Amino acid sequence: MSKGKERKPHLGIFGRRNNGKSSLINILSGQDVAIVSEIAGTTTDPVKKSIEIHGLGPVIMVDTAGIDDVGELGKKRIEKTMGVMKIIDLAILVIIQNSFEDYEKYLIEQFNEFAVPFIIVHNKSDIEMLKKTLKEEIETEYKTQIINFNAINPINIEEIITAIKKYMPETAYKSKSLVGDLVSYGDIVLLIVPIDIEAPEGRLILPQIQTIRDILDNDCIAIVLKEREVDSFLRKTNIKPKLAITDSQIFLKADASIPKDIPLTGFSVLLAHYKGDFENYLAGTPQISNLKNGDKILMLESCTHHVSCDDIGRVKIPRWITNFTGKNIEYEFVSGLSNLPKDIHEYAMVIQCGGCMITRKQIINRLKPAIDAKIPVSNYGMAIAYVHGIYNRAVAPFTKTEKVDYL
Repeated sequence: MSKGKERKPHLGIFGRRNNGKSSLINILSGQDVAIVSEIAGTTTDPVKKSIEIHGLGPVIMVDTAGIDDVGELGKKRIEKTMGVMKIIDLAILVIIQNSFEDYEKYLIEQFNEFAVPFIIVHNKSDIEMLKKTLKEEIETEYKTQIINFNAINPINIEEIITAIKKYMPETAYKSKSLVGDLVSYGDIVLLIVPIDIEAPEGRLILPQIQTIRDILDNDCIAIVLKEREVDSFLRKTNIKPKLAITDSQIFLKADASIPKDIPLTGFSVLLAHYKGDFENYLAGTPQISNLKNGDKILMLESCTHHVSCDDIGRVKIPRWITNFTGKNIEYEFVSGLSNLPKDIHEYAMVIQCGGCMITRKQIINRLKPAIDAKIPVSNYGMAIAYVHGIYNRAVAPFTKTEKVDYL
């Protein structure tokens, strides 16, 4: 899946085998994306397809294997189906023959566990129509909508699209501004961008591009400099930016260069506030000071990439935390949205990257096991700022909380 697609709203299609999930996704997309067969269990790995829905924009549909799959292979398919819960913003539960029993109720329990709104489609209504009593019972108890559908003659497709638009959370397709709460019309924002071994050839990294676009969308002025040009620029121009944003790995140099009366933060901290679990990051980051010998830290990367010899997540942050604490700490890394290598309780802390490649929903669900287990969580930029002693300044633009005393 491309990088851009992961940031679109995700719609998951669930239900038992042979209920017509694949037929529904093919009709919604207008293409034969998923294999349709009379043989139960045809769908194996989740199938993804992007469609355009007026009012929502591009939406990723995810077709899943049947919740009632059988055998060892079926068990693995079901595990992958349940894993989809962590990445979707809305679910469609497909039923047939007025069958609403344990399988369906279990799926709804999982939707609720991950705070996923859902609608229900009663398929194959040409064979058996939805009973009025079942419709009233489901819609009353679960506060959702159930729609009659027939894949052979899909006359209710617009009703399903309307329900998708109604139940899709606005947060899935309407993003708040990265800097909108920090700047006003005509303000100057200074961006400090290092060009080092990790910088992609000939272009900026995604968080920098997103920030520049957001600055322009807020009718402000973006000035982009390398770190060694900051002192000269401020001295020669006499310009006082409303806000300075730096790459987190050069926080110390930026802190020394940017006058204290100019707010300073990092791109990763900006993303933490924009789409991460910021309040839990604020509470968890200072727990770095309480780490002990033998503690394990789980580093969550939201994308896969070539690891350089000076990788920020795999090399620099572990080195900085180890030096700051003086403790013998173990680090484990998970890329993309892969399953965790160990039980979450084995970790003393979890540190999530900025998450520029994925949705807020995916980040929140990624962190959920740790938060439920009361394990401290942090973000790359906030952890870097903390161990460099400039945490208070880095988070100050977003919070009025008391200053953190470093141990």
